[in-house]
Order: sequence, then C-alpha cells, then structure tokens
Amino acid sequence: MADNFRVIFVELAQDVDSKTVCVNLATKLKTSEEKVALFLKGKPLFAPNNKDKALKQAKLLTSFGINCRLQAVSSATQNSSVSITNSLRDERIFDALDYITSSLIRLEEKLEDLEQRLPEAQLKTPDESVDEWQSDDLMLEEDLVPPKKRSNILLYSLITTAVILLIVLAVYLVFPNLFSF
Repeated sequence: MADNFRVIFVELAQDVDSKTVCVNLATKLKTSEEKVALFLKGKPLFAPNNKDKALKQAKLLTSFGINCRLQAVSSATQNSSVSITNSLRDERIFDALDYITSSLIRLEEKLEDLEQRLPEAQLKTPDESVDEWQSDDLMLEEDLVPPKKRSNILLYSLITTAVILLIVLAVYLVFPNLFSF
C-alpha cells in the first residue's frame, strides 16, 4: 500500500469559471495564477503527502469547484522524481559555474588588453611609488617618553567607598531595627 497520495485534477464543477477559480485559489494558496492554471491542465499542485493531508487538500479544492481525485504515489516514483529534480539542480549549478568561469576568463583577457595599452612609463610609476614608500624611515628621531604613572588614590577611594557601602548594607540586612528613622 502506498504511503503518500497526490491530488489530481479531474474537472471543474458545472457553472464554474476557470479564470475565477485560478484567481481565488491562487489568492487562498498564496501562489501564482500560472501554477494554478497548470494544475487545471494536469500538472500537480501539491507535493505527495499522507492520506489525511491529501484529503484536506482535495476538500479545499472541492470548495472552489474543482473535482479531483487522490492518486497513490509509491516511494520509487518519489525517489525518481527527487533524483530528476536533483539532476536538474546539479545541471543548473554546473551551468552557473561554467558562466562564472567564462566571465572570469573574459575579465582576465580585458585586463591583459588594458595592460598592453598602457605606456611603459605609467607601468613603472606605480612601482617607483612603492619603493619610495618602503624607503621612508618609520622610526621617530625622538625617544619615546614612557607615560607618567598616575596615582591610584582615586581607584583606592572608590574601592573603599564600595566596601563601606557593602558593610552598611550587610548591617542593615542583619539588624533592620537598628536603623529606624
């Protein structure tokens, strides 16, 4: 017995306009009208699901005036459709990589053309500026003066104040009746 079922289009109910059905169903499912129109031509709209979910999908379609049926989908069919999807995805990836590679080759050729068009004087100028940069002395002629030591009086006073406040808080928590204002 098949584990999954797919909802298949059979026909539209009487007095139902296909354009209206497409618009309403696309709005309800938040999908494109083209996808719904393809469903009305026989393409699947939903992925294969368990029987309960497929029945709910069929009920939804029936409420829009679409007669449909459930078709059992074997796991072998699902695996083949997944492998086809994966092979299409891989093919698109290889095409994209091929496009990127060819674009990089074209850019490299254009760069070589630009380098050939530049006069030799302009090509040597950037090298000279690099040499000038490296020849500059980065050392300061003045001796570095160590920073002055600051006194830690402010730090010690803050620590002392915090300790005193903690002691007062501890005494207040231990003896709350001692401080009655």
